[in-house]
Formats: sequence, C-alpha cells, structure tokens
Amino acid sequence: MLSIKVLEPDIKKCEEVEMQAIKASLGTTVVVNVERIHNMEKIKKYNVQETPALVINEEVKAAGRVPDIKEVEAWLQEVLQPATAG
Repeated sequence: MLSIKVLEPDIKKCEEVEMQAIKASLGTTVVVNVERIHNMEKIKKYNVQETPALVINEEVKAAGRVPDIKEVEAWLQEVLQPATAG
C-alpha cells in the first residue's frame, strides 16, 4: 500500500496537490491511501519549511510548490519498483 500525505493548512492549495497525487496513482495496481493534513502541529513534525508539501511513504518529496504530475508519477514508481522487482 502507498501512503500519500498532503501537508497544507489552506484547503485550496491542498486540493491541487492531492489531485496531482491521485492522477499519478491511477496507473498503479496497489492500494493508495491519500490523507490531507491541515494541522500545523502535525505538519511541523515533517520538518518542512514551506507548504504545500507532498509525502510518500513518510518521505517528503516536495515542499513549497505543487509538483508536476510527471514528478509524482516518477516518485511513485521509485517506491513501487522494489515491491514489484522481487
């Protein structure tokens, strides 16, 4: 299962990043859990300086910007490669 978290107190910006993550995950064959985190105390635990931020399997992949869908697809493939290789 893939865990994707979108860290952003502003709902509008959060939706942009969330949609990129959902679109990028459509081609995968694994279960994807997408979670929005709006609480600043929880966001601070990820040690990001700017939001929005995208976290995949507890690793911060982007912060301070909305990542391009191609970037998100590449990150998802990086995470999935070890699982599908063996």
